[in-house]
Amino acid sequence: MNRSRPELPRTIDRRKFLGAAGALAAGVALPGSVARLFGAEDRVVLPFENGERELVAYPQKRPLIQLTARPPQLETPFSVFNESVLTPNDAFFVRYHLSDIPTMIDPAAFRLRVHGKVATPLSLSLDELKRLAPPAEIVAVNQCSGNSRGHFTPRVNGGQLSHGAMGNARWTGVPLRAVLEKAGVSADAKQVSFNGLDRPPIPATPDYIKALDLDHALDGEVMLAWAMNGADLPMLNGYPLRLVVPGHYGTYWVKHLDDIEVLDHTFAGFWMATAYRVASTPAHALEPGTTAKQTEPICRFTVRSFITSLAANATVPAGRETAVRGIAFDGGHGIREVAFSSDGGRSWRAAELGVDLGKYSFREWRIGFTPDKRGAHTLMARALNRLGESQPLDPLWNPAGYLRNVVEPVKVEAV
Repeated sequence: MNRSRPELPRTIDRRKFLGAAGALAAGVALPGSVARLFGAEDRVVLPFENGERELVAYPQKRPLIQLTARPPQLETPFSVFNESVLTPNDAFFVRYHLSDIPTMIDPAAFRLRVHGKVATPLSLSLDELKRLAPPAEIVAVNQCSGNSRGHFTPRVNGGQLSHGAMGNARWTGVPLRAVLEKAGVSADAKQVSFNGLDRPPIPATPDYIKALDLDHALDGEVMLAWAMNGADLPMLNGYPLRLVVPGHYGTYWVKHLDDIEVLDHTFAGFWMATAYRVASTPAHALEPGTTAKQTEPICRFTVRSFITSLAANATVPAGRETAVRGIAFDGGHGIREVAFSSDGGRSWRAAELGVDLGKYSFREWRIGFTPDKRGAHTLMARALNRLGESQPLDPLWNPAGYLRNVVEPVKVEAV
């Protein structure tokens, strides 16, 4: 379903923006372009088949790993996650579904429309939205459903991402509940749908619209955010307003949000009824080569942890302590413990947890590792959340490449 919306003033032509990005992806450098391709040495090779990628800098972004240019899909280099528990705005990953994306929006002309099963339809400016309720803040991870898809074996269709399609930020905005309460939700309301300013390139392409059950929309945690890490949202991360759905995959975090509709039925658009669905099986897993008999929308994150301070094949001193650091997170229950192994999972010991920024945030952890001999060592981290859920030691498989949360070993060499 496509919705007609008024065109907003834009000072950069979208065709020029996307054409420049597309030309750069083909290896053509355009003077004064809004994306910049770096030299052959500024490439990365992700650890799976056909994993070579270019590093490309877009407006407001440092060089990021480019998966596609039209629309931009940019992955955070994994080393960024060792810089800080909060992911810098200029390094935050970018994911779009539709190629007709806004490149410049006049904030004075922007309006958020709230309509449908409400007593009072609203058309709110940014200033009106900011005055609606005291600003709220939450630290929360945004993670693409396909994060780590490139590591699946057997290989699956879809964007071949490594582990960088995630980020953790301090989001500032107004609770969605305050907006819905001002509009007055009807007694027969069932769901709330969300649409943004990115548009389908042709009428046959389904508009990107997502929906939440009403109880979820009113939980007080779902937010309409205008800032991340104390600054306005970057354009490519949803300026001037985006939906923040803590603990849930990024498919729900609609960017450039300008339309909220309260519904008296379950929304049946493509991106809910067909796409972003997982098998209704234990852990949503399937045997390779099989298909699901019954599916449901993807929902909360699985529990995950990563070693961030040491890359694969790094060297460490034998007989001396090396500080090992990492991050852990889940879908909002909170991290209880991170266990660390330096012998490929034969033995484990508890790591020290860092500052708790909230149940939706990355949780830093650290531990000392002293190799007692030279040679190869396999390091592993395994998180446990407050529900007692942990990570599998063997990878689970599904045909969409979603929900990966296996323990990710890092092999190092003691010298």
